[in-house]
Amino acid sequence: MSRTLTIAGIQFAPGESRDPLAEAARLVREAAGEGAGVILLPELVSGPYFCKSQEEAHFDRAHEWQVHPAIQFLAPLAAELGVVLPVSIFEREGPCYYNSVVMVDADGTPLGVYRKSHIPDGPGYQEKFYFRPGNTGFRVWDTQMGRIGVGICWDQWFPEAARAMTLMGAELLLYPTAIGAEPQDPSLDTAARWRRAMLGHAVSNVIPVCAVNRTGTEDGQAFYGTSFICDAAGELVAELDRRETGFVTAAFDRDALARERAAWGFFRDRRPDLYVRLTQG
Repeated sequence: MSRTLTIAGIQFAPGESRDPLAEAARLVREAAGEGAGVILLPELVSGPYFCKSQEEAHFDRAHEWQVHPAIQFLAPLAAELGVVLPVSIFEREGPCYYNSVVMVDADGTPLGVYRKSHIPDGPGYQEKFYFRPGNTGFRVWDTQMGRIGVGICWDQWFPEAARAMTLMGAELLLYPTAIGAEPQDPSLDTAARWRRAMLGHAVSNVIPVCAVNRTGTEDGQAFYGTSFICDAAGELVAELDRRETGFVTAAFDRDALARERAAWGFFRDRRPDLYVRLTQG
């Protein structure tokens, strides 16, 4: 396994694309051509962000994760290119529905599923109508490129999620996202605080973070892009603007990251015995 972890985050407008999976595949190929070994796509990459309203017909978009069209399409691409692809899907399991990520390893093998733990509910983001809270717990995967933790969109605001994945041995945190306009308050722009929240996760856990967002406008709902990669000090090393289609890349020395994380002492000096309040609701 390589001791260099090279990642890419892809930003585009799945909701405006005639064939979002084909466009995603084109961008994955380009990122792989630049040397990326782990490539992140936006949340619910198969099509529009349908959660802005409550419409029963959208449940037809869900599939079991093992046979989801996005996995069947992208897993062979991961194998062809030798890249790790976390793929965000609308998952159905029996009568239950989840917002999920399937971690596809560099040989095309799906390693398992993570189901979004924190489900938002508000104007323009009515996800509780569609998704149950995830029952997988936080997940970290040993891939051919390194040990990777993935949260999904609203998960990225919760420091507990980032800390849990780092405690599980994650060397990198990834956050596929769909976020933009707030219909109830057109003057509210959360792009800066969205980014700052994750930069804080990087600092407090001494771990690189990659977050990718969609762009474009879907039925009046605009998504603000601003995808980025930051290093373990929370410094931005690559970013995209609000409208760009493309990708960002960065490479990290896994051994240097481990040394730096140990040297800062956050995991040496933790006091879980004092944190009981965090689990009391």
